[in-house]
Amino acid sequence: MFSLTTRKRPSITTLTLWLCLLTIANHARAAGPLGNGTLMVQAGPYVVHWNSDTTHNAWAKLVGAEWENPDRWELGGAFFKNSFYQPCVYLYAGRRWFLPRLSDSLYIKLTAGPLYGYVGEYKDKVPFNYRGLGLAVLPALGYQFKRANVQAVVLGDAGLIFTFGYTLN
Repeated sequence: MFSLTTRKRPSITTLTLWLCLLTIANHARAAGPLGNGTLMVQAGPYVVHWNSDTTHNAWAKLVGAEWENPDRWELGGAFFKNSFYQPCVYLYAGRRWFLPRLSDSLYIKLTAGPLYGYVGEYKDKVPFNYRGLGLAVLPALGYQFKRANVQAVVLGDAGLIFTFGYTLN
């Protein structure tokens, strides 16, 4: 029987990661050195896996926020369910480069940072993983249309996630 009292409470790690993401968002909106950029929210509902294993989670339910300065340098964070249904967070820095020779709206992006959440039997799925904390380097190809964007982010040898973003300011 289902009971409301059996619901899991968020861990200290989860609460800390949420606090980090909110801090990034707060600094991005504040006046000062970080205040001259734009804040974007994003969602990444679907992952295409290179391996056709039907037990992989195709619905990542990624949500994130990203701040970008006028020179296209970025700070961001995202929460999602990994391919093994484990809650994860990715905090990153990166850069975006538009490709005007092809299209004024087409860009490539590269981000890197700590990735937390691959634990147990899946700890070896990300490089340099120590107690669930690993490293990710993610290239992406995107298209910007006014305040909205769509990206295809390469997840190493695991697959590809499609994200959709919207710039708030």
